[in-house]
Amino acid sequence: MLLPHQRGPLHDLPDDPAAYDAVLTAVAEEALARLTPEGNLEHPAALDDIGDTSLGITALLALAWQRTQGSRLPEAVLRSLRFHLRERVFTEDNPGYPNLRRRNSGEPYARYVLEAGAHPIGDWPSTVWALLQAVNVLDTAEGIVDDELRHELVVLAHGYWRWLTEVTFFNPQEAGNQAIGCIVGGLMLVRHLPSPVAESVRARAMSLYVDEIRARRVGDRGALLPPEHGGAYDNNYGPISLSFLAQAHRISGEEIFAEDGDALARYIDARLTVGGYDNGGPRYSEQHSGFESVLGLRYFGHRVGADLGRYRGDTRWGRHAVQRDGGIDGHFAFMLVWQIQDTTPWHRAPSKDPVRHQLRAGTVSVAFDDRMTPSLIEAAGTYHLAAVVNRQHGFGPVTDGFLLCRPMGEVRVRDLRTDALTAKLVTKPVVGRDHVLRHVRSLYVTDGTSLWVTVAVERLDGTPYLLAGLPYAMDDGDRVRRTAQSDVTSAGALRLTHPRDKGVDHFDARSETTQELAAFALAADPRGYGNPDDGWRHLVASTALEAAPAPGAPEDLHVFAVRYGPGGSFTPAFERSSGELTIRTETFTARIGDPAGDPRGEPELELHPR
Repeated sequence: MLLPHQRGPLHDLPDDPAAYDAVLTAVAEEALARLTPEGNLEHPAALDDIGDTSLGITALLALAWQRTQGSRLPEAVLRSLRFHLRERVFTEDNPGYPNLRRRNSGEPYARYVLEAGAHPIGDWPSTVWALLQAVNVLDTAEGIVDDELRHELVVLAHGYWRWLTEVTFFNPQEAGNQAIGCIVGGLMLVRHLPSPVAESVRARAMSLYVDEIRARRVGDRGALLPPEHGGAYDNNYGPISLSFLAQAHRISGEEIFAEDGDALARYIDARLTVGGYDNGGPRYSEQHSGFESVLGLRYFGHRVGADLGRYRGDTRWGRHAVQRDGGIDGHFAFMLVWQIQDTTPWHRAPSKDPVRHQLRAGTVSVAFDDRMTPSLIEAAGTYHLAAVVNRQHGFGPVTDGFLLCRPMGEVRVRDLRTDALTAKLVTKPVVGRDHVLRHVRSLYVTDGTSLWVTVAVERLDGTPYLLAGLPYAMDDGDRVRRTAQSDVTSAGALRLTHPRDKGVDHFDARSETTQELAAFALAADPRGYGNPDDGWRHLVASTALEAAPAPGAPEDLHVFAVRYGPGGSFTPAFERSSGELTIRTETFTARIGDPAGDPRGEPELELHPR
């Protein structure tokens, strides 16, 4: 079963000038064939996200004319522009719209759905998009649009800006991508306004960014991020925010956009697997954007020196938005315009700097959450999510049904790299049901092909085991597919368990449903509005790899050892001396220090290839 829209890495799409000219040529041919006598360029099947879409294709036609000088394009640009000005500009309040600060303003806006009162909640982002499409037409239609028509479009765009920033509450959906997009629209509009109006709009745009977006950033994994629909990050919208930050920096030169884009880019790099898979977010848990992400991933990947283009996108939307029949839709057309205009090359090599919330080498990667618990493990082309037991999510020792992975104190991390190996030692204080403080030391070592994980903790009662992840998806190159299998070896007995209960709050990896669908089913609100991250946290149990303690561990410790990926026999040996633990495997010897760390409290780690 294919996962939703997890397809090819975005940097695999050709992005040379000839490739883009071919895209524009195809767009122009389809648009000219579609153009109605009234000048409408909307897809016939489009019902929502519609208030800006014809204008978006107009901008693409203007850019195509700018690059190819096609003889039929100027007339199409003029007819479609007049259609938008005549038929898609609304100045009467949409019945039921809940976010107005000033009623009956007479300022123009774009509707998400054309019918009055049908679905007014989407009018704010639709108007942001219409503003961006309008300023793109102003930028690209030089030589086509006369002064009178240009003035009418400038007045319209300025009206859109006032509606977004004065008539309505700003960013009513708490969606960072929409809010930053609005700021970009204002900054681009500035170039077409006379002074001092332009200076006023620029000042307002910057103050909104600082006070309403930057000041409301949400922390996750050591980074401050623009919130997406109330959460810190979303697979679909997070990279779109990155693209808006790239455009904001390109057109304004303001360093604040570069700083925030760098932070978001490094965060994405840390949570993204080598294979480009990721999941999670408050709106779409597994769906990925496509061309909308390219500008930001390419621009900031180049800035921070990371191969962000490995991010798997929705290649159905590899160039532009489409409807179900594959026909072009003008939604998000402004991103394709900017993507073509920007010539930043992809940075294709991984960043070599160690990152607290990531371990990566070769084809192996581990992404860690805020608690330094693995959220994603990738090895041998298989992706493992955090498993669930008794409503507890994570990775770590389980005793008497209690998962020991939530820290009760400072989590300390030590990174180490040799010529052949990359390692991370995580020391985490935890408290179980017995209220006894214990130290869980987790060592992750990879040679770029396999991943060795060793977890040591003070002796536990009963029959403890290591909750070692939920095998969920596999990479077949072009697509990511669901799976319930994994190439994992354990020093102790290893079992793959599945929930006995088949209820909605139990996730069986053998079923055809996806994590996203299961998460939305548990969310408090309808799909598309509910938070799948919150829904997934309601999961009671999941398929899980469970590893018994490794034989031969010191008497005062329980040690668990598993290997993800290929390899021969796996019989690690352990030796305890003065609080230190030595681990010997077929590939390396490691020594991890006392949980207290060195004199400065830093974890101690030695690593030697064998």
